Amino acid sequence: MENVPNSEFIDALQLQLEFLRKRIQELETENAKFSALLSNCRCQKMEESSSAQVLDSGHLVEVTENLKLDGNDEITVNPSKQTLPGCSTKTLHHFPKRYVALKVMYFGQRFYGFASEAQMDPTIESEIFKALHKTRLISGNKKELQYSRCGRTDKGVSSVGQVISLFLRSNCKETAVSNDYSAEPFAKELREEIDFVKMLNRVLPEDIRIIGWSPAPTNFSARFSCLSRQYKYIFWRENLNISAMETAGKKFIGEHDFRNFCKMDAANVHNYKRNITSFEIFPCDERFLGDQLWVVQIKGSAFLWHQIRCMVAVLFFIGQGLESPNVIDVLLDIERTPRKPQYKMAPEIPLVLQSCEFEGLKFSCSSEARQALQAHLEKECRSYKLQAAIFHEALQCLCIQTDDSRPNSIMKKKESSHIPLMLRATEPSYEERLTKLSMGGGRREKMWCAR
Repeated sequence: MENVPNSEFIDALQLQLEFLRKRIQELETENAKFSALLSNCRCQKMEESSSAQVLDSGHLVEVTENLKLDGNDEITVNPSKQTLPGCSTKTLHHFPKRYVALKVMYFGQRFYGFASEAQMDPTIESEIFKALHKTRLISGNKKELQYSRCGRTDKGVSSVGQVISLFLRSNCKETAVSNDYSAEPFAKELREEIDFVKMLNRVLPEDIRIIGWSPAPTNFSARFSCLSRQYKYIFWRENLNISAMETAGKKFIGEHDFRNFCKMDAANVHNYKRNITSFEIFPCDERFLGDQLWVVQIKGSAFLWHQIRCMVAVLFFIGQGLESPNVIDVLLDIERTPRKPQYKMAPEIPLVLQSCEFEGLKFSCSSEARQALQAHLEKECRSYKLQAAIFHEALQCLCIQTDDSRPNSIMKKKESSHIPLMLRATEPSYEERLTKLSMGGGRREKMWCAR
């Protein structure tokens, strides 16, 4: 007799389960009808109605998945009918879409670089795709989306002008198949189009922001359509000889073989010639304890793996008086210096991808999204300045007495221990690396061509 209530309870649950299954079938039928209508009609009301059906169906599947019988037995449903709440790939395929370029800003300190192929997490790219899926702006894989990125910055490197391109869901008709782009109707489209900047920034992490978007032709590539990339490297001047660094930096301008200023990837990269179009070095407004921040700004068509950080490292040797500016000429002469001397790259945190130049793109941001972005950046600036003020207060509390002789002794020690670049041990040449690869002894490094 004690088992009777259990039996009645199970019968009630089974009836409820049967009702839910029938209701799911009804909703799926209705959803299929809406999908068919959407293939011929793009009006906003139909989109909202279809999305509501998907949400309702997804919620019922989730309820059914969690329904349990008395004991340890769990009622399960067909895995093929499980969907993420609020998301239906089948429905998204019927939405209009357009090819879009997004301008991305990020602070790279906590990320393992931009690209997500290295199986390290988090990366900027992986966080962006999480946001794109969460907002239901995409369906399909990267190949189907025609996804491309302008550069793949290293671990710790930041950007205020990275650009990616891909197909996104759109509110506008007839935007997906054109290989031509004219900015004329863009202002009208902007009023009707999804606010991509606002939508994505609501779900992205605090240290990643979309700062603009532009329609792009479908034959556009964020990597191969890029005309130039510009990097900034920020540093404290200290006792560096800026004039010597500037003289040396100007030697980089023009087309040169930069194999001695990069991490060589002989398995994938066979042309190490790159064209540097401008080199500048100038001060910032930021000062601290009698020192001042300066910037090295380098612009070129494309860059090799770790090229900027290697260039800056040699410039620092020159600025410290440890190397002559003429060492740049020697390292750029591949016949004279076929093997790269071993030296440590400059740190990654001060490096910023400032801008990527394209022809015909017009990046835009709604006033509402721009205001929200400005408020966010101001908040972050205030937070970091507050932290700096706390560290400064701690320094004041230490009341350290300055000893003028100590910095000089440290500098002398560094100078005496410095080994000139041209007397250092060298890395294998490009030809030696190829030979090793052909013999099967080489390790394939990841592709890092146009950065």
